[in-house]
Amino acid sequence: MDAFSHVPPGFRFHPTDEELVDYYLRKKVALKKIDLDVIKDIDLYKIEPWDLQEQCKIGNEEQNEWYFFSHKDKKYPTGTRTNRATTAGFWKATGRDKPIYVKNCLVGMRKTLVFYRGRAPNGQKSDWIMHEYRLETNEYGAPQVSLCTSACMLPRIQTSDT
Repeated sequence: MDAFSHVPPGFRFHPTDEELVDYYLRKKVALKKIDLDVIKDIDLYKIEPWDLQEQCKIGNEEQNEWYFFSHKDKKYPTGTRTNRATTAGFWKATGRDKPIYVKNCLVGMRKTLVFYRGRAPNGQKSDWIMHEYRLETNEYGAPQVSLCTSACMLPRIQTSDT
């Protein structure tokens, strides 16, 4: 799929948290077509953050944020803990999850993670930051416990030095 490198000149992709959750992630989970398909599917745990730039690039403009869909990986097959490790390090959650509202209705949550090189608890903090988005409700207001809170996410990665 070459759509990522063939966007119109001057194209910028700067969606809000609300647009990421209520449009892109909701459509992805519902297996509905997204009008402009610029967000790739990748396996976050098989790729290092510094390799995402080339994999998730949109157009030819320089970027400091990359968007992609990825499935959550469980640490243990029967457990609920998420595996956030890569070959070179791990993603560590920081701070509280931020609720995302559309018209005073909770639609999702944003979790902030920082990449550490090495293994916990002795990893070295890097400049790589990820915002992980998840749906909280479906179109009828019922929680989607089994679908998105354990299986789907839409991360946004950026470096803090730019």
